[in-house]
Amino acid sequence: MLSFGFKRPYFLTFKQVQDLGGKIKKGSSSFMIVFWKMVEYEKDDETKEIPMLRYYRVFHIDDVEGIDPDKIPENTAHDHDFDPIASCEQLIQFWFDSPVIKLNQKKACYIPSSDEVHMPGARTFFQDEEFYSTIFHELCHSTGHRKRLNRHERFSNLNFASKDYSQEELVAEMGAAYLCGICGIENATIDNSAAYIQGWLNKLKSDKKFIMMASGLAQKAVDYILDHQDSNPKPVLKSSKKKKSKAASLSMNF
Repeated sequence: MLSFGFKRPYFLTFKQVQDLGGKIKKGSSSFMIVFWKMVEYEKDDETKEIPMLRYYRVFHIDDVEGIDPDKIPENTAHDHDFDPIASCEQLIQFWFDSPVIKLNQKKACYIPSSDEVHMPGARTFFQDEEFYSTIFHELCHSTGHRKRLNRHERFSNLNFASKDYSQEELVAEMGAAYLCGICGIENATIDNSAAYIQGWLNKLKSDKKFIMMASGLAQKAVDYILDHQDSNPKPVLKSSKKKKSKAASLSMNF
């Protein structure tokens, strides 16, 4: 939530505010959050999967009053003993034309101009799986670079909440979920695969091909990463000498 300028990463639905005995401050605006997952269904004696989408409106904790302070978590830096997951590490390290990954940065993002993925330190995530889900999201963004799938030429308007931005964010989030499934960590990450992407859902309602197009592009992104694995991995992770990030919540900016 750093991209919205908030210091505390806490959002509540209207019902959650009521259940906690609070109320929304007059004139406050809500934010749209989107949750999706793949759902299996039977057709012609075959099991197939389709994406299921749900969206909610939430309010930031700063726009809520009347809640007992003891019920609000402390906004302190998170730190835990990080235990690398072998399947995820292999997928990252064995991708031979991957972007450079710089650790211990202020936020998670992909920078097309330098073809770099920036990531906060792994210890700042609440779970090891969350670190990999986030880095997979950024790596899927990087597949759109002109020297790879050249998807970014297609989505040239990357202003926040534009159709192109929303499409690219959805591609990266779906691709990350696919990679989490491949690495066997989806059970720990599926609940966090929601992204705060304003504007794209309204576009989705008027464009039936939107979700299917994004799903297909996400599959291409994943296939590209899987098809470019090498048995002799190169070092792509670079640890910064900066102090550990104090962010307990991460934005997934493009």
